[in-house]
Amino acid sequence: MALAVLSRVNSDLDRGEKNLVLHLLIIFREDIESYWRKLGGCWEAVLIIGGAATFGGGEFKRSSLLRGEEMQTSFLASLIRRNRISTRLIAAIAVIAAIVAWGANSSAKPVIADIELLNAAEVELLTADYGLGLGYANITPEEELRLSTLAHARGRCGGFEALPFDPVDPNHPLIANVFGEISSQNERNRRFHPSTHDFIEVVKKTEISEALKKVMASNIHDTVKFLSAFPDREYSSTAPNKHIEGTKARLTAMVVSSKLPATVDLVTHKGIRQKSIRVRVTGSTRPNEVIVLGGHLDSINQEGGSGNEAPGADDNASGSGAIIEALRVVLGQRQPQRTIEFFLYAGEEGGLLGSGEIAATYKKNKTDVVAVLQLDMIMYPGSGVLTISSITDYTSSWLRSYLETVNALYLNAKIVNDQCGYACSDHASWYRQGYPTLVPFESKVKDMNHNLHTSRDVIDEKSSFAHAAVFAKIAVIMAMDLGNSTLRAPK
Repeated sequence: MALAVLSRVNSDLDRGEKNLVLHLLIIFREDIESYWRKLGGCWEAVLIIGGAATFGGGEFKRSSLLRGEEMQTSFLASLIRRNRISTRLIAAIAVIAAIVAWGANSSAKPVIADIELLNAAEVELLTADYGLGLGYANITPEEELRLSTLAHARGRCGGFEALPFDPVDPNHPLIANVFGEISSQNERNRRFHPSTHDFIEVVKKTEISEALKKVMASNIHDTVKFLSAFPDREYSSTAPNKHIEGTKARLTAMVVSSKLPATVDLVTHKGIRQKSIRVRVTGSTRPNEVIVLGGHLDSINQEGGSGNEAPGADDNASGSGAIIEALRVVLGQRQPQRTIEFFLYAGEEGGLLGSGEIAATYKKNKTDVVAVLQLDMIMYPGSGVLTISSITDYTSSWLRSYLETVNALYLNAKIVNDQCGYACSDHASWYRQGYPTLVPFESKVKDMNHNLHTSRDVIDEKSSFAHAAVFAKIAVIMAMDLGNSTLRAPK
């Protein structure tokens, strides 16, 4: 393909010029071939885009084609000094630059993130809601890495939500609608003032106490070991579902051995090839009322090295393991009145991609989701065993009060309030769609496991599965208590 491009640029280039262009084509071969395919192999389209971007003053995300390529830079400088650069060579290099730059622009991802984080990551802010402290930007893969890395350096997991549409003008109604959805949820939370009457019907039940005894820390360990044995679970890898089938088989075996009406489904997504997993336990008397319990199943390595392995033991095989253990226990109980759905989400590390599609679909279908629990990183007791945090930003004040109530009845963990910023996990997808969300976290955010997103995120001496079991118990309580009550968030 590179030779075909070279022959199309200009057959009159001299040998030195052709060698330089050919070398540039080889350097950027993957970019060019990718964008060539996007254009259906149509060279005329490449020339139109290249010409418009290069000679029409288009703004490139990659301002220097040769940045960091010292040999090529020095060679070009030498040619310029000797007046050896012809207009044909300039045109050839310009077309390559245009292809690479167009590809970078075409792969831009529209996101919502904290203004402070976008500014710190030197990402161009296109528009913002300063009352919410959130901004809209279109980020390149390089900016995405910078944004995410900075978020983690500040003790956050995640850091942005990828929006389910192509980049748009910042004044487009879609953007105002996103900010409006979040603002409405915040206002709803501000109106709720917990009192002793809110959860008067939440009393300790023997049935739930007995079920909690069946939560096994060793089972969570085994699931984390199974998932973290995969070299990676990255949503953008060449085999993004390599761990999905094995996980689905395990879940199916659980469901088959249960007497409850339960199904296991793979959820296909429009934006990514990785699939999410959903297990649905249908409610007996109010099946249209749904309790969602979830965690993300993907992993990522943003540090490089060690073959770019991304075991993701804590982030987030641990949360997934707790959800699976909660499912196992719930499948051994009587049928809940409400439907309970257990989700293992795809693509959280890419901006809440799987949960974003799912939550939007539920909102579109007017699904009555009563509560959403998100478990993401739960096995590193950085603030002490049985000391957990309750994330207070972009979560439901009603559900946080509910957690305090059931903790006093069943768990006796120490709960501290903390914040993790916008879109630190999949709950943000549900929150933006208007659903009540809850995020208990492994520790205070500043004490979290800082090996996340590296090859060092493995089971080690600091891992505590007794600590992780507390989170599985929270899921069981929500399934068995909320799942058999009429409680719901106030309007």
